Amino acid sequence: MATAKTQPTWTELLGSNEWEGLLDPVDLSLRKFILRCGDFCQATYDAFISDANSKFCGSSRYGMKSLFQNVCLPSASDYQVVAFLYATSSIDVSDAFLINSNSSEAWDRQSNWMGYIAVTTDQVSKANGRREVYVAWRGTIRNLEWADVLQANLVPATPLLGSGNGTDGEEVMEGWLMIYTSSNPDSPFSKTSAKTQVLTKIKELMEQYKDENLSLIFTGHSLGAVLAALSAFDVVENGVPDHVQVAAFVFGLPMLGNKVFCDKLKALLRILHVRNVIDFIPHYPSTVLGYAYAGIELLVDSRKSPYLKTSLYPFDWHNLQGLLHVVAGWNGGDGEFELKVKRSLALVNKRCNFLKDEYNVPGLWWVEKNKGMVLDENGDWVSAMPFQDDLPLVPGF
Repeated sequence: MATAKTQPTWTELLGSNEWEGLLDPVDLSLRKFILRCGDFCQATYDAFISDANSKFCGSSRYGMKSLFQNVCLPSASDYQVVAFLYATSSIDVSDAFLINSNSSEAWDRQSNWMGYIAVTTDQVSKANGRREVYVAWRGTIRNLEWADVLQANLVPATPLLGSGNGTDGEEVMEGWLMIYTSSNPDSPFSKTSAKTQVLTKIKELMEQYKDENLSLIFTGHSLGAVLAALSAFDVVENGVPDHVQVAAFVFGLPMLGNKVFCDKLKALLRILHVRNVIDFIPHYPSTVLGYAYAGIELLVDSRKSPYLKTSLYPFDWHNLQGLLHVVAGWNGGDGEFELKVKRSLALVNKRCNFLKDEYNVPGLWWVEKNKGMVLDENGDWVSAMPFQDDLPLVPGF
């Protein structure tokens, strides 16, 4: 008589055993957790103001208190956002390329909102017997970020290495490192680098929850996957106690650095990389340039889903919601595609048009009402003030 399969422990879900026996087929608990992390990533896209006509272009549309409710995050009330993360760049390109907003009253000329840190609420933490901390990063949207993405030179990873730790030849991509370590003294949001913002807040949270069972989970898609992996490495390398479990769940992760760096990354923490086999972005910049692959891979194939179009558009293959849809129904390369988790098909078309037309879901349907324009007390239509629930959070407005 067959014995029932035991549910993985929390530490096993975070990769304590390198997800052995959980990936093929994908364990249901792990599948749900991967989708949760993906939803945290999607929140960074859904809240981001990308319209250059808005003076708030480059910021989050919503504040920390209401972010999850406004982006319809599943179980939104189980988590609370405790910090926003911002990034800039020291790359020398023309001012026209750097500008976020066309407005002369732009909230910030060079910095962008890149993600957030959230924790489980007291009630959920008590019920689960642990405090979960999530660090979620956004993928590439703005011009400034694309400028960094194209900086494919390998440079020493010295800024990420712990004090007193000499380099053994670890190298990372220059563009990734710039986004993570650059600061801008003229910006009210990036006076300190994304690196400093993360390390400072994580240190505060570890002190705040020092008497609790604490886990740190880093997640991101595309460029956000890079920042998730680098920040997870940084946090572990620079002083997380051994009893704090750290893991990263990333989607469509490009290559980070050379083999020496990736080997050290693997030795320090567990990274699960969810990748569509036909997606070319995880192969950028290229092994030819000295790069190596990082993380343990969960390979899925969007061509197996009967719900998706046969698309020749590479960014459909890389699209986050398309990838999450495939995870929800993936049963291995030899198994039949069957949705194992209830997940609305319409989510696929949130920011693309990948779903088959027969399902009658409009493409790119996630839009803000009136593109964020509101009627003020003077009868004028103006850009809605972001962060309404967190004021005064935007200096000068």
